[in-house]
Amino acid sequence: MSSLSLLSQQIRDCRLCADQMARPPHPVFQVSSKARILLASQAPGNLASCSGRPFTDPSGKRLRDWLGMDPHSFYDPDLIAIVPMGFCFPGYDRFGADRPPMRICADTWRARILKELSRIELTLLVGHYAQAWHLRAGKPASMTETVRNWRLFLKRGIIPLPHPSWRNTAWLRKNPWFEREVLPELKQRVQDAVRQS
Repeated sequence: MSSLSLLSQQIRDCRLCADQMARPPHPVFQVSSKARILLASQAPGNLASCSGRPFTDPSGKRLRDWLGMDPHSFYDPDLIAIVPMGFCFPGYDRFGADRPPMRICADTWRARILKELSRIELTLLVGHYAQAWHLRAGKPASMTETVRNWRLFLKRGIIPLPHPSWRNTAWLRKNPWFEREVLPELKQRVQDAVRQS
């Protein structure tokens, strides 16, 4: 068994947050040592948790449209590794929104699993939590400013993105530059990485 396979099994067996969540832990992610693209997301939503596949919901359709990927390519772990900040659905807050990912998850597993993904050429940071972890002190104050300054991160092979949730539809309307400027470059970079796989 490879070190990545062993680590993946350890993550699937993880129960660190079992007493902090409304349902039993069910880690959802996809990885392969061959992947060229890393999709660093927030945490699986309810539908992804139930299906056991990342982004099996309307936000996933929007995200695949942004990337220019069909479902077959998107769910090919040899093309794209999907590693959320929290591997399990964290439940809902009192407003009906997803709770933040459990911090102990990234503290325990993230650096270890990223070390195993040595062929990554393009890293897509979806949402505030992924951006804060990966960019650290280099992250602008807000998610909007981070995404607006996407060109600054390109030389490091990083593109920050808003979350594709329907909750961000108003944000997309207020920031038309995202679809006009970021998406064409994003799709080209994804195509380039896929071609090299």
